[in-house]
Amino acid sequence: MSFPFLYHGQTTPWVTLERRKLTLTLATDKTTPFHQVLIRHEPDNEEYFAAMSVIQETEHLRYWQGEFELRHDQPLNSYTFKLILEKQQYWLSAWGVTNRMPGLEKHFKINPDQRPPSWVKHQVFYQIFPDRFCNGKPEISTQDNEYQVADERKTIVAKQWEEPVDNQSGNGGYEFYGGDLYGVEHKLDYLQELGITTLYLNPIFASPSNHRYDTMDYYNVDPHLGNNEHFAALCGDTHQRGMKIVLDAVFNHTSTEHPWFNRLGWHQDPGAYQSSQSRYRDYYFFAGDSQQYIGWKGVKSLPVLNFENAKVRDAIYQSEDSIIKYWLKPPYNIDGWRFDVIHMLGEGEGAKNNAHYVKAFRDSAKAVNPDSYVLGEHFFEASSWLQGDQEDGSMNYYGFAHPLRALLANKDIALDPISITMFEFRDWLAEARAKIPWDNQLAQLNQLDSHDTPRFFTLLDQNQALFKIAVTFLFTYVGTPCLYYGTEIGMQGGADPDNRRCMEWDKLHQSELLPFFKQQIELRKTRPALRYGSYIELYCDEACLVFARTCSEDTVLVGINLSQVEKDVSLSAEQTELLNLSTSKLLIGPMQSLVV
Repeated sequence: MSFPFLYHGQTTPWVTLERRKLTLTLATDKTTPFHQVLIRHEPDNEEYFAAMSVIQETEHLRYWQGEFELRHDQPLNSYTFKLILEKQQYWLSAWGVTNRMPGLEKHFKINPDQRPPSWVKHQVFYQIFPDRFCNGKPEISTQDNEYQVADERKTIVAKQWEEPVDNQSGNGGYEFYGGDLYGVEHKLDYLQELGITTLYLNPIFASPSNHRYDTMDYYNVDPHLGNNEHFAALCGDTHQRGMKIVLDAVFNHTSTEHPWFNRLGWHQDPGAYQSSQSRYRDYYFFAGDSQQYIGWKGVKSLPVLNFENAKVRDAIYQSEDSIIKYWLKPPYNIDGWRFDVIHMLGEGEGAKNNAHYVKAFRDSAKAVNPDSYVLGEHFFEASSWLQGDQEDGSMNYYGFAHPLRALLANKDIALDPISITMFEFRDWLAEARAKIPWDNQLAQLNQLDSHDTPRFFTLLDQNQALFKIAVTFLFTYVGTPCLYYGTEIGMQGGADPDNRRCMEWDKLHQSELLPFFKQQIELRKTRPALRYGSYIELYCDEACLVFARTCSEDTVLVGINLSQVEKDVSLSAEQTELLNLSTSKLLIGPMQSLVV
């Protein structure tokens, strides 16, 4: 079905707010004789319409404007456009154009009272798994059999940097290569030259494993990584360079060796595991007086915390010296938190009252630093957490990594086979975008790979053409890009723990990909449209997608061609005029991406 040309951007000047009144602008083609154009909104959960009137006409376009007052009962507002012909109607939502009213989840959304920090959308993040990034101080590295862990099948193994990760024995969480925070400090010049502006560190607090998602001391840096004094200096150095730093927080569960649990008796005070009379017993979930407890997804090394307990709440977020607040304050002044499995924490077995606690985490962080970044980990859809009042952004697996993996690698998150066309790809992206406010879309953290997924280059069988298309999309699509260490040189790795190989510093200067990454990072940093410009699809077929990112001062065209033939794309007169383009033609080579 052919639809009329309709466009509404989600940035200024398409959306302006003054004294609780939202003014919206809509562009339509001049050939379709709409006799009524309306804004549908719900000030009290009931349908209301605000009329739009023509404010300007150009050669090919007609511009309409209308306004309505924001809701008084809640900060989240939604709207969509209804356009009426004599015997037909069309609707424009954040998902696209339809000939009937779209569901509320597809409406445009805005939460002007609860927005992400404005700095996030300007960043290029870099994720570091500390043990595998750089060994800057060998004398503090973990030694063979240095300590025991509760699972007697696991042993502490110290390995050389060049040794492969053990993918067979199941001991991957206890192999240590000696990467530390001194190594991060040594590589700040490299990261800054690459164009990185924010460091995201996997957990750095004292833990028995190399991944440190089993925290046993939230107030101290793991001594095998450094110490609090050095971390404060690292934060200071990072900030002096104009860079920021975000830490990983694990509050759904602790280590069995945390003093509250104390399974191995490392601490003098009886822990929850040792005695049903322990003052920490109700910090966790036990079956009566037994030693049977709930572990995260059944993993016994990760006992789940009980947020019904007021002392747990005080320790995590409520008190003035709570963990969330502690690291946001001097001398560290970290710039935000990435909350591990934040959707799972709550009361009892399950995630009861989860939204309440996520909001409380947000409030706790913002009370110390209103400009701090609240980032959630969600492997799947996170829409309900991203309406403004809970998380600023999520690790955007659902709205970025999953569809891109399906399109280019033909794998889903479980590594099962999947095949989608470019039409299905763009619909997946549009659905994910439509469900959350624009500001939160810009604060989504987009990654090709992470410590939890196979390396993207490996999934593509080292196909450089496809990989460059993926990288181009990473730096031009809506959201904030994040590189997992080594992605910039095409590091390989399968599923965990193989995706956590040591950084290949010796391959840095021979990498054919590194210059391409630098070019893409520089492009994003110098083109405002790529950081906060609206998204507009210009062309799509089975194998080709062309879109623009546009703001008042800049427009960037992006083309992706997965076919084996050259694509000659012609833009419409309305598209060309709207974007103020000097040409209406794009020529995209086979298996290539193009940025103009």
